[in-house]
Amino acid sequence: MDDLMPVWELESIFPGGSGSAELERWLAGLAEELAALQKSTFSSGSTAQWQQRLERIQDAAARLSEAAAFVSCLCAQDVQDDRARLLNGRLEQLRAALGGVMTALDEKMLELGDDRWRRLLEQPEIAPLAFPLAERRNNARKKMAAFQEKLVVDLAVDGYHGWSNQYNLIAGRIRIPWEQQGRQLLLSTGQAANYFADPDPAVRAAMAERWVRAWADEAELCASVLNHLGGFRLNLYRHRGWDDILEEPLTDNRISGETLKVMWAAVEQNRDILREYLRRKQGLLGLQELSWFDLDAPLGKVSGEYTYTRACRFVMEQLAVLCPKMAHFCATAFQKRWVEGEDRPGKRAGAFCSSFPVSGQSRVFMTFAGTPANLSTLAHEMGHAYHHQVIADLPFLARRYPMSVAESASTFAEMVVADAAVRRAATPEVKIALLDGKLKNGVSYFMDIESRFLFESAFYEKRSSGPVGVAELNRLMLAAQDKAYRGSFDRYQPYFWASKLHFYLTRAPFYNFPYTFGYLFSAGIFALARETGSAFEERYIDLLRDTGRMSVEDLAAKHLGVDLSRPTFWQRAAAVTAADAAEFLQLTE
Repeated sequence: MDDLMPVWELESIFPGGSGSAELERWLAGLAEELAALQKSTFSSGSTAQWQQRLERIQDAAARLSEAAAFVSCLCAQDVQDDRARLLNGRLEQLRAALGGVMTALDEKMLELGDDRWRRLLEQPEIAPLAFPLAERRNNARKKMAAFQEKLVVDLAVDGYHGWSNQYNLIAGRIRIPWEQQGRQLLLSTGQAANYFADPDPAVRAAMAERWVRAWADEAELCASVLNHLGGFRLNLYRHRGWDDILEEPLTDNRISGETLKVMWAAVEQNRDILREYLRRKQGLLGLQELSWFDLDAPLGKVSGEYTYTRACRFVMEQLAVLCPKMAHFCATAFQKRWVEGEDRPGKRAGAFCSSFPVSGQSRVFMTFAGTPANLSTLAHEMGHAYHHQVIADLPFLARRYPMSVAESASTFAEMVVADAAVRRAATPEVKIALLDGKLKNGVSYFMDIESRFLFESAFYEKRSSGPVGVAELNRLMLAAQDKAYRGSFDRYQPYFWASKLHFYLTRAPFYNFPYTFGYLFSAGIFALARETGSAFEERYIDLLRDTGRMSVEDLAAKHLGVDLSRPTFWQRAAAVTAADAAEFLQLTE
């Protein structure tokens, strides 16, 4: 494989970037179609009219998703792109219009009696959408009257979602001063985060000091945004008659509260060995104290040796062992420049994968600096891209899978790559370093994610009585971290609530537990893959194709033969991480 360019190609989607004339025409046409849908009516008793309506809605939704994915890529690659930010505002208006169309559809579905509704779903033209339509109808019964829900959608554009966009502006303008080889740099948060994987503890500590200071300087504004988001959500839930803050996230993730409780119980029972791992790592690093910024500190010589091309090749080679079709897909994506990995200023922090449903493509965003963590991120995001690919031929509404299983596909790819690397390690030292990489993921999903869940739960409890100040948010964050990490660190990050984008996402409330769910669910899938061997991939593809067409409990029962409301599956999945930790402890005695 020739050297690959770590800069994505967007011109084939909409040429001209944020000034694209083709994108302008696309948005104008979409606005006209949504306006027409809002004005038009149809007979709820006619199967043909239902079919036509659903086809138009799905086409509009796919076109909106295409444009939104493109604009999100523009905003991520250059946080100073003012035209892209303005396009985001237009997209919010279009989302509101589509939301109104969907609410009107919900109203029509509720007009039908249960018998007529069942007969409609049995019609061959409608049956492929039976699950998502039935789900929407059931969820609509839990909400306010249609005219009230439409008003909420409209007001949320400049209220709820507007505050989320405000946070993006705050985070995007942060620049962290840094001196490197005599040069004065101003780093984006995405660039700065890579320094936490530096082998020099003084470098990590210095960057942590600047990182915390940068977010502390913006904390008042971040707290204001978080309080407005929380207040909006709480008031909306009150008017809907929901008294459980997890009502929406559980529904969105298609899992039950009982399943979530059983999952967290398995995490609790298997977390102590990760505390032992962290303390062992502290000793291996020769640190008097272990701080939050030491988690990504490298062990061994495999760290920091990856070029972008080598990382891409490594991901493909490891995936090919169990999933040759996925490996082939990755090769195509890398060659076509679907990945934005360049380490440069002006990019936003974090990583994501965007799907373009009309053009049938994906784009992966990250900042690649050659660390093992970057390698894991690359595999993770390519897992998302592959998920998009295998469901691309399904009706658009049947592709809308929940975050819980979205993170399963990505984490599975990450696990395949990491496990294959460990098994092929040439020396015990290399194996230790690679196990360290896997266990850092375990710490993230067993500890970090729970700290976010605990913080957000505590925040909403406090917010129900009024706005929460910066000092109290820091206290809640530190308490959540100490409980979830079981005192594993000597120093925690009080401003993590400000620096983590996920707390500010309005499309996915409680965007935390789906990661742990996905990690453990993928561990169960991975165990099946190792048992099944080369025959596994077709079964895996079948599972992915059903992720938008059934609840997660039903998905697990059908494709894995397990009951997610029982502890057996979760304990077996958690044992995968516990076994890695035990091997690490044995090798480092």
